[in-house]
Amino acid sequence: MTDVVVSVSDGVALVTLNRPHRRNAYTAPMGALLNEAYRRCDDDDAVRAIVLTGAGDAFCAGADISDGEPFGAPGDTFTASPIDPAAFELRTPVIAAVNGHAIGIGLTIALQTDIRIVAADAKYAVVQVRRGVLPDCMAHWTLPRLVGGAVAADLLLTGRTFDGREAVTMGVATRALPAGEVLDAAMATARDIAVNVAPMSAALSKRLLWDAMTEGYSARRVAWLETELHRRVMGGADAREGVAAFLERRAPRWSASVSRDWKPLSDNVF
Repeated sequence: MTDVVVSVSDGVALVTLNRPHRRNAYTAPMGALLNEAYRRCDDDDAVRAIVLTGAGDAFCAGADISDGEPFGAPGDTFTASPIDPAAFELRTPVIAAVNGHAIGIGLTIALQTDIRIVAADAKYAVVQVRRGVLPDCMAHWTLPRLVGGAVAADLLLTGRTFDGREAVTMGVATRALPAGEVLDAAMATARDIAVNVAPMSAALSKRLLWDAMTEGYSARRVAWLETELHRRVMGGADAREGVAAFLERRAPRWSASVSRDWKPLSDNVF
């Protein structure tokens, strides 16, 4: 058993934060293992979607402060963004099955995913300002893009607690469900992607979505990139297969390999 457990089945990698005795409280070794899991899954063509969840009844209760002094003076290697790559930097879609409380870095890690399904009655907070530090994992970038500046200021500057229903209302999450249904719903979404979405199409669309926000592309810049990426896939085997499978009412048989066929654009956008 390790602090992060990975299992792959039917095109979906289930990545589980695995310290249930501490409500999956974050530690540096856990972060390093999550980084490794993200990289390995993103390089594996057998993985079409990733689901991130927590063991037990919590997603991640925040930084492990059991030693009483978790926020000492930072050393030369300190970073406030220890998850590297962040989920949004991958090519593979990442779904957070937030099955219980997600506090502090537990929530800011989830904010980096593409889709978030949360437990309706669990507690959520970007609580760092109440601990004498400040939000991390690029939360000052992810949160405003999800919820807008006004709501982001409310959550980042107060560190207040909210439940899953309010998370959906604010745009922090996509869906709020009873805790026992969260993982099943996330896995169902991931399996749908794994079967029905062309892997190269998903990878290109995800990278364009996040890079457009990261780089602040204009609408016309995005239009140009969409055209260039269409040139890459139109007329290809998966474009033909997607249409054929739809017309024949069967599951598609995708053949493109993201790990083998991925290449940057001429201006190194990807």
